[in-house]
Amino acid sequence: MEWRDDGIILGTRRHGETSVILEVMTPAHGRHLGLVRGGRSRRMQPVLQPGNKVELVWRARLDEHLGFFAVEPVDLKAARLMESAASVYGLQLMAAHLRLLPERDPHSGLYETLSIVLDNLEDPTSAAELIVRFELLILEELGFGLDLERCAATGAREDLAYVSPKSGRAVSRAAGDPWRDKMLALPEFLQRGSRLGCDETTIAEAFRLTGFFLTRHIYEPRGMEEPDSRIGFLGALRKSFSKSNNGENAA
Repeated sequence: MEWRDDGIILGTRRHGETSVILEVMTPAHGRHLGLVRGGRSRRMQPVLQPGNKVELVWRARLDEHLGFFAVEPVDLKAARLMESAASVYGLQLMAAHLRLLPERDPHSGLYETLSIVLDNLEDPTSAAELIVRFELLILEELGFGLDLERCAATGAREDLAYVSPKSGRAVSRAAGDPWRDKMLALPEFLQRGSRLGCDETTIAEAFRLTGFFLTRHIYEPRGMEEPDSRIGFLGALRKSFSKSNNGENAA
């Protein structure tokens, strides 16, 4: 058995004295593991870092075997991503989300989104918006997608302000106001066709929204806790916004 594909490195773990088991996300073969002989060598260690893009050749006698990877570097982003806490936690968070999916199950949309997020992790605001969208896509790929395009009560597409915690469907301001204390806020930047950017308040609302449904549909049924990387990422975002606000006040 043999295939070739692009990949983004999610992590490694030691195997024996000189090798590693490499975990990658690929467009055609999903999240995939394989053994890299000599992966702990000085030449290979910088290549096999989380966030790096690589070319892969996977070989195994049978499809169900772990197999072996041959790896060639394409875009080594890891050193740059290690420069900020938000980047480090953001990458770890996306890897944690991808591990919710079955191994070797292709999700090309998630691969493409992961690639886009990695190109924008240096800007905390852009990274936050993209990772929220990544979480929405994870929910959708796992069969728990939210319907944020029309009001569940009236069918209207305008002035959507809430999401029902029961159905995961959007609700218009007029229909949801009487029950707003029980609703989840729908940030405007997540609405279809919106050209609005996000800010500290709407980002917090967006992560509260995705966090609610991740907990209900995924973490609790699997007996899991929210990943530490998600807590760390949100904490890094708050610090980034605090520094930005303090800088503006000083100016």
